[in-house]
Parts: sequence; structure tokens; C-alpha cells
Amino acid sequence: MKTRLTPVASAVAIVLTGAVSFEALAQTAPAPARAASAAAAQTIEVTGIRGSIQSSLNNKRQANTHTDVISAEDIGKMPDKNVADSLQRVPGVTISSAGATEGGFDENDRVSMRGTNPSLTMTLINGHPVSSGDWFVLNQSDNAGRSVSYTLLPSSLVSRVVVHKSSEASLIEGGVVGTVDIITRRPLEFRKPLTVEVALGAVHATLPKKTDPQFNALFNFMNDSKTAGVLLQVFSEKRHLRRDGVEILGYDRVAAGNPVLATNPDLLGVEYPRAIGAALFEQVRERKGGLLEVQVKPTNNLTLGGSAFFSRMDAANYNRNYLLYSPFFLGNGQAPDAGYTVRNNTLVSASFNGANGPAGRAYGLYDQISRPDEAADTKFFNFTADWNVNDKLSVHTKLGTSTGVGKTPTQDIAEWAVGLGTGAQWNLNGVGSAPDFSLRTPANDPAARRLDWIFGLQNLNIKDQDTWAQIDAEYELDNSIFTSLKFGLRGAEHTREAKDVIAQGPRSAAGPNDAFNLGNWPSTASVYPGNFGSGLGGAFPRNVWYFTQAQMGATAPGLSNRDPVTRNYKFYEFQLDEDTRAGYVQGNFASGKLRGNVGLRLVQTKEHILKYISAPATAPGAIVGSAFGPSVAVITEHSYSDTLPSLNMRYEITPDLVGRLALSKTMTRPDYSALAGGLNLTPPANQNAVGGGSGSNPDLKPIRSTNFDVAMEYYHTPRGLLSASAFYMDLTSYIGQGNVRRQYITFTNAVPNGFQGNYDLTVPVNSKGKVKGVELAIEQPLFTNFGVSANYTYTDAKEQGGGPIVGASRNTYNLVAYYEDNRFNARVAYNHRSKFYSGLDRATAFSQDDTESVAASLGVKFTENLSLSLDGQNLNNPKLKYYAANRDQPRSIYQNGRQYYLTLRAKL
Repeated sequence: MKTRLTPVASAVAIVLTGAVSFEALAQTAPAPARAASAAAAQTIEVTGIRGSIQSSLNNKRQANTHTDVISAEDIGKMPDKNVADSLQRVPGVTISSAGATEGGFDENDRVSMRGTNPSLTMTLINGHPVSSGDWFVLNQSDNAGRSVSYTLLPSSLVSRVVVHKSSEASLIEGGVVGTVDIITRRPLEFRKPLTVEVALGAVHATLPKKTDPQFNALFNFMNDSKTAGVLLQVFSEKRHLRRDGVEILGYDRVAAGNPVLATNPDLLGVEYPRAIGAALFEQVRERKGGLLEVQVKPTNNLTLGGSAFFSRMDAANYNRNYLLYSPFFLGNGQAPDAGYTVRNNTLVSASFNGANGPAGRAYGLYDQISRPDEAADTKFFNFTADWNVNDKLSVHTKLGTSTGVGKTPTQDIAEWAVGLGTGAQWNLNGVGSAPDFSLRTPANDPAARRLDWIFGLQNLNIKDQDTWAQIDAEYELDNSIFTSLKFGLRGAEHTREAKDVIAQGPRSAAGPNDAFNLGNWPSTASVYPGNFGSGLGGAFPRNVWYFTQAQMGATAPGLSNRDPVTRNYKFYEFQLDEDTRAGYVQGNFASGKLRGNVGLRLVQTKEHILKYISAPATAPGAIVGSAFGPSVAVITEHSYSDTLPSLNMRYEITPDLVGRLALSKTMTRPDYSALAGGLNLTPPANQNAVGGGSGSNPDLKPIRSTNFDVAMEYYHTPRGLLSASAFYMDLTSYIGQGNVRRQYITFTNAVPNGFQGNYDLTVPVNSKGKVKGVELAIEQPLFTNFGVSANYTYTDAKEQGGGPIVGASRNTYNLVAYYEDNRFNARVAYNHRSKFYSGLDRATAFSQDDTESVAASLGVKFTENLSLSLDGQNLNNPKLKYYAANRDQPRSIYQNGRQYYLTLRAKL
């Protein structure tokens, strides 16, 4: 295969061959590479908030590339329970409390940079990848991205976090816009032979009104000669979560042929809410795991290391949603009563009289979805060898494997038809307040129902695995502007798969265990909490009945068809294999006030994708026996190569003023769900209607970008910084959305034997995009004990044709103030992120509105070895608001309450 160099690659190649003259820059002799490297990486012994700021700024200042650094004290002095909490305060970094379009919770989950999708930011631990599982069923397949779930990464593990905003050849490819490298503590880095740290605490969540234990411990032993050491960290963190919300599950359109147009022709093409529901989500999260690190130095020139990490989060949850369901009436030809309102081509207010519909028509649905054993885990094993061969050559090796698993073994589900013959009404209140809606029947009456269907995936087990072997070397050069030459090779294999997936349905309508017989269900029920939705506004059902999670677990399985053959859902099964090979060469240069690097990375990716499509039973290799129809396995293979040049320059304009310039080309592979994700269908209302949904596209090309970055940094005091930077990314290959029509066999209560239904599917397609913006930051000590910091990021991101880029917020800013003396410390932080597009959900746009959060920390040090802290998160009790095409089309509004952490820390 021939490789064609781009203009940027050609320029870098010229520099590497020495064709560009640096004579004017070489008047001052360069500092030796190892000395410069040591100066940049030297350990600065500091403690407390002020010391951690100084340490972070020193690391940032000395780096040859554009980076930001967060130290362990930065994390420890804030209520940061995972690494994402701290990263949100870095300029240009944004976080989200949801993996995709499931709506946000009370813990930060994903990290992205410079207004792009989290999948375009690479997350590493100690320079190697970490495979991640997702606990939420929708993110385990049809919304599965390349991003890492930070809910599995407690902040107690961290020594420091390095945010790479510009690329270099020696960095692993995959971070189109940047890379986050989480550095853990190492046994031989400690000062004392024996270190023991223990943190005991409790967390109280205001909405569920629960208090749960928190435990973290660290043990480190190092021999007197500092040639061998072992570190063990363990954590066990439990907490209850409750989310109150009102959800609108997509918008439909009054299409030609709908009988309502005979009397209401003005409704042609008008969009209306498909389903409006009062949603109560409750969950218990238990995160347990640990990190084991071993280091030995057989000789002064050789250091061997081994690390093992495991983190598991049990995430049992129960979601209930009491829904007005318009496809039952407006979708089936019942016109709204007089006096409805249309705004922005949206039916924002409407009323439907039950007497105008057929007898027994349901005007609502009620979904009760219990996931008693949902979980996610991640683990890695990594071996390192650092060998200083001689005074010029050093070699570094990494060998390892990482596995992430997301599991939904069981979903106990019942979907009830409610509001039988009662009529319905709604009034949308934009995004500021929950909508008004009613089924005109008491929501706390479990007798007024009939079973509509039983659905839900079973045995969903997503396994994600990376295996790597990497060798890097650095050779010092004499009498040249190039102080050292770095080069290396890396091979990796990545697999992701799901198999034996079951899509349950109700038991046969004939027989003693008939799921539709109400007598087989519990005779007693509970009611939503008395304060449900009290902070959301709007008038909607709040005192909704429900069966408990225990009742669902005792009843639903016996009334559900989970046969592994007839209910096997091949459209959620896949296997993705990626085999990558990479090599690079990088020259580090220094001359007077100029330092930097220039390099070239070559990457080859071989891709093998297996997925299933509908097929006639007579097709060769057809798999029959499933109620969802015959299917065949389809294999798609691709191979592609990427040439990734990079140039980073750091110029010391004055002793306190540093300028930076970076050029690079970067790439990453498409999301797993984009290549091979599951088929997610919304059935048509009847045999003549068209359903919706989403699918995948195995022929997608990688995401590729050409990046430009320029920055100025003014270090006016040891803990002070003024900085400004500008960035531009030309996404020459991006992943957008397209539409196709396909047919699938469909089963409903009205047609239990199934029919061939039409579906308009949204599928990913290759597109283009551009991202540009600026970052401003200030770190300012005040007097001796006070200080403030602030930053602001502006991003302008557009896809080809003017559409939004997923994850792009135009404005993001942070404000932090702190106080610290020898005994007390306090810090308060405010974060604001403007609206951003999250993608499509149920074939409808899904955007999150502006968000803001307040966190604070108070601490007291009794002795050098004993301290107490009180931390608070989400102190402003934020509302998480989402909308569709515009703000007159709300999608959901949630509140998760506040969380308080009380922690006692002891050191030995």
C-alpha cells in the first residue's frame, strides 16, 4: 500500500531530514536532553491547595507540548469522587453526567475536549488504554462509544492527571482532539519506607434520603535501599441515587393520510409529543476494587514494574414511567378538541375527549422496568521495563491487557395500558418547567389497567478487550539542535462482542401463566414518594402506583417468554475485531529559548466486523427458529493506514512569558455502536404506519482531523497564571447521521403473530466538520491564604451543512475560590456549560440545555496525620433540561438532589 504524505506530513518530513535551517536559532548551545527532561519531571515537594497549584503550574510550564496538569492535592481538596469531577475545571474540558441520551444523573460520567464528542478524547492510565464497560443497557450496545466511563475511576487512585491538548508522535493515536492520561502512584516515589492512609466516611443524598458508607485505604512499602516496593489501594463506595423527572420520548408528525386532517387540515406536518411521562428512577451504586503496583530495581539502570487494577460497579436500578401515549389516539386518527395551540410547528397544547374515541381506548402506557443485577467492571494488567542502556540510550517497554464488561442479565418489565377511555391533555412549558399532562384518571389506582406488552433485553453481556505490546526508545544527540531522538513500535488487538442476546415477550395468551391475566400480578401496590417532582414545576401525575422491585422480580420472570431460541435477538449481537500496528519517530529539539518536538506516526488498522441482518429462511447460512425472523451473519473487513505528523514548539519570550504553537494530524476509529451496534426499533402504531429506530454502518471510515493550536502563558507569580489559547480542527472525516428504510417482522398485542413492518432508521454516515475556539484562564493568589481561579472556553463547531457537532457547547466557564492555612481549608467551585447537541434519540434530536453546578469543600487538620472534611456536590440542586428541534419541544427535565460527603482521613 502506498502512503501519500499530506502537506503537513511533508513539512514535518522535511524538518526531520534537516532540510529546514535552524542556524539562526542555534547561536546558543542546546541543553542536554536528559537534563531538560529531568528538570521538567522533577518532583516538587508541596502540600495543600496552594502547593498543588504550584506543582501543577510548574509541570505545565516546563512541558514541551500544550498540557494542563491536575495534582493529587487538587483532587483531594475538592469533593471529587471520580476523575471527571476534577477535569471539568480544566480550560477546554467539558463533562457530562450521561453516556449518551439516557439523561443525566448526579455523578459525572464522560469527559470531552474542545466541543466534541467524548469518543474523540482518548483516556489512558499510565500511558496505556483502559477498556470500559457501561452499566446502562442502552449504552452497552446501541449508544456504545469509544469514551471511558469515569464512574469506574475513583479519584483516590490518582497521583496526577495530564491533559494533552496537542498531539505528538509518541502519544498513542485515538485522541482526535486530545488525550487524558491518569497517572497513578508508584511504590518507589514515596518518601517514607512505610505509608498507610485510610479514609472513612459517609455520603448522604438528599433526594433518596439515604446515608451510605465510603472507604478508601492505601498501603505502600519500600525497602531502605529504594530498590523494591509494593503499593496496594482498595476502595468500597456505596450510595443511593434517585432521579425525579418528566420525559417526552420523541416527537411524531401528523402525516398525509391521517384521518384528523379531514377536520383539521392545519395540522398537516405538525409535530406532537409521542409520549409524556412522570419518570421515577432509583438506583443503588456500589463501587469496589483496588490497584496493586509492584516496582523492583535489579540494577541502577533497570526498573521493572507490574500493575493490576480492578473496579466493579453494581448498579441495580428500577425505572418507572407513567406515560400519556399519543400514538394510541392522535396517531390513530382522533382529532384534538377545539382550542389547541401550535407554536414552532409543534402542537404544544391539546386536549382529547375520551368520548370521541372507541370504547376502551387506552390513552396512556405505564412502563415498570427493573434491572436487579445490572453492573459494569473494568480491569487491567500491565508490565513495564525501563532500561537505561547507557548514558545516551534508554528503552521503555509496556505489555498489558485490559477488559471492560457491561452487563444487563435481567430486565423484569411490564408495560401497562392505562387511561382506558378517559381521554388526555397536555401543555408544553418549554424547557424551564416540566410540562402539564393528564390522563384524567387517578394515577394511584392500579386496577385501571391492562397489560399491553412485556419487552426488554435479557442476557446482554458486552465484553470489550485491549491487548498491547509497546517499545519506546530515546537516544540523546550531541552537537545538534535535536537534543534527542525518540522512536518506537506498538502492536494492539481490540475486540468487542455481544452474543446470545434474548429479547423477551409475554407468555402465550393461552395457558395458566397468561401474562395478560391481571390475577397473576400482585394485588397490592406502592405509590411514588410524596415529594416526587416537587422541584420540577408543571402539573403532572405525582402519586403514581407501582409494584416494588421485589414484586417485579417475583412475578415478571414467570410471565415472560425468555426462551433462548425463539426469543434470540440476533440484531443485538456482533463481534468487532481491530488489529493495529503503529510506529513513530520523534525529534526533540532545543535551542536557546526554543524547545519542542517534531515527529511522524504511521498507523495501520485492520478491521473485522460480524453482525446480523434479516434474510429469507432459504438464504445460505440462514439462522431460523427466532420469533424475530431468519437472519444471516454478514462479515465486513477493511484495512486503512494513517500518516500522523505533528509539530510542537515552546518559546520562552521572557522568563515569565511562554508562547506555544502546535500542528498535528490525528485520528480515531468510529464508535462501536456506529460500526456494529444493536438494532433499536420503535414499532409502528399499526400495520400501515412506519416505525423508527437506529442501526449501524460497518463501512464507516475513521474520524480524521488536522489540528492547529497556539497559546500564550504568563507566569507572573509561583502560583499565578494568565493564559490564552486558540484552536482549530478541520474534521476531514467525521460521523454524521443519515436515513434508510428497512423492513422487520413486528409483533404487537393487536397482531400477536407478527407482520412485516416498515421502519425509517437513522444510521451513521461519514461527514465533515470544523471546530474552532479560544480558551482563557487565570490563576491568582490573593494575600497569603486566599486565591481564585477562573477560565472560559468559547467553541464554534459545525458539521458539514451547518448542523451541530455532538457535544459542542459554545460557552463553558469555571470560577473557583479557596482559603487555606495550617489548620483550615475551604474551596468553592462553580461550573457553567451552555447547551449542546447529544445526538438522536427515537429518531428525534436530543440536546441538553445550559447546565450549572456548585461544589464546595471544608476541611480541618487536627494533626499532620489526621484531618476531617465535609464536601458537597450539586449544592444548587440543578435541573437537567433537554429539548428536541427547539425549546418548544422539551425532551426531559430531571433533578437528582444534593450529595454531602463527610470523610475522616488518617495517615501513618
